Amino acid sequence: MRPIERIEPFLKEVGDIWKERFPDWRFGQLIYNFISENGDPFCWEDEEFLARLNAYLQPEKEEEEEEEEAENNKKDLK
Repeated sequence: MRPIERIEPFLKEVGDIWKERFPDWRFGQLIYNFISENGDPFCWEDEEFLARLNAYLQPEKEEEEEEEEAENNKKDLK
């Protein structure tokens, strides 16, 4: 049996990602959108789930950073 102590840190990390990236989404939306692009997570260990979730969100994070940088550059030109 897996240690029960693993659950809280896992849920905290998922919660942090959810709050930071998609606070307007319901939990079902977050999971459905993630699984629809990554497949069935039934056999994944917790670490693999979190790694895939972070990888799934990375491209959007990079796009936001690029948009923010472009906005800052526009302000600097004024």
